Amino acid sequence: MYKQLLFFLFGLIPHLSRHIRHLLFRPLVAGQYMVVVVMFFQSCSVLAWQGDVVKVLDGDSIRVRKNNEIIEIRLYGIDCPEWKQDYGNRAKRFTKARLLHKNVGVEPRDVDRYDRIVSLVTHDGHLINRELVANGLAWVYTKYCREEPLCTELHSLEQEARKQRRGLWKDKNAMSPSQWKRKNKGTHSRRHHRNYRYPRPK
Repeated sequence: MYKQLLFFLFGLIPHLSRHIRHLLFRPLVAGQYMVVVVMFFQSCSVLAWQGDVVKVLDGDSIRVRKNNEIIEIRLYGIDCPEWKQDYGNRAKRFTKARLLHKNVGVEPRDVDRYDRIVSLVTHDGHLINRELVANGLAWVYTKYCREEPLCTELHSLEQEARKQRRGLWKDKNAMSPSQWKRKNKGTHSRRHHRNYRYPRPK
């Protein structure tokens, strides 16, 4: 995981010289000073980039074209219903209506075990991570949501959505994706990729 993270960082900062990058990340290769990685990711102005959304896989997963690559993005801090789960399609339609074929801002926060770039994604001044929670179409991913004050805000939005019974909260027994996957093990499949070269026109 650390190696993937380092490769990702190197690729996002091509303007740094090889010597500077080596000095910056050398302690991390030895497993030291991992706090630097966290601080580095949270300085989003350094890593932020823009691209066009070419596909919405589900509520919290999209594919974004950046130059000649298509990169899979997992939305940071939230967890939408699975694509076969109740409200899964509604969450997907929500994200699709707002992002598909739109130019978005991507602020990387991590790389997950599927090599997806875990990110904050904005369009027209709106943070889609926040919008999904506020509309009752996602849970806060408490296990991984650590950034403040954002995650506290997301928890507040989730509580308000519950109170107003928006979206999936209309169901008093709404089941989180992790619970649903445990209950329905083997009935769903992951749809993801790493990086795809964007096809050049013939």
